[in-house]
Amino acid sequence: MTLHGKLAIVTGGSRGIGRAIALALASHGAKVAFCHPGDPAAADTLTAIKALSDGIAVTADVADEAQIEAFFEAATDAFGAPDILVNNAGILRESPLAETEVADFDRVIAVNLRGTFLAARAFVRRCQTGRIINIASDLGILGREEMAAYTASKGGIIALTRTFARELAPGILVNAIAPGSIETDMTSPDSMSPEQLAKDMATPLARLGQPGDIAAMACYLASPDSNFVTGQCFGVNGGSVMI
Repeated sequence: MTLHGKLAIVTGGSRGIGRAIALALASHGAKVAFCHPGDPAAADTLTAIKALSDGIAVTADVADEAQIEAFFEAATDAFGAPDILVNNAGILRESPLAETEVADFDRVIAVNLRGTFLAARAFVRRCQTGRIINIASDLGILGREEMAAYTASKGGIIALTRTFARELAPGILVNAIAPGSIETDMTSPDSMSPEQLAKDMATPLARLGQPGDIAAMACYLASPDSNFVTGQCFGVNGGSVMI
């Protein structure tokens, strides 16, 4: 696998799954431009990327149209037209339906779903060929109590993936990855109740996934090895969903 000469754009790339994907793409030769919401960890991630390839980090709110456009302009000014987009940025807020504030619901949808739309639109305005990889979730298929906004946003990402794949073929291939429970800062075992941890590990593989598990699939979808793959949602989930 080689991605030498390619530019990969990663949203939410400063930590967790996004960082793992950014570093994996850089390890295969891609230049990486990533955005982050003012995360202090971004500097360390950029240093790690530059030890492998080249890259830039830009502060941007993916839900804001002007900030996404500015991010893409910075990336193309630095490296030329993009070849790969990974829509990874996402947030999670939990609350019972009766207690969910409209502002919280709207913010999750804005970051997770509108952010995916805005970045994909910015990408296709700048190139006619390439790859879009959207990070969904197994919960976008399964649903989960007290996560109305999150599950709706991730289910919407799966639907957008199929729509984009039909519209943008044959030049741009579009696929999604639906992670199961992945061990990150947002979902570490230390932050979970014993009951929640047991629920998340109740899969055939009986463990939490690692960010590298998702990064490996992203690299496959970014590479020439996936030239006949589009419109798919790949469950990297330890068997929580089997289709």
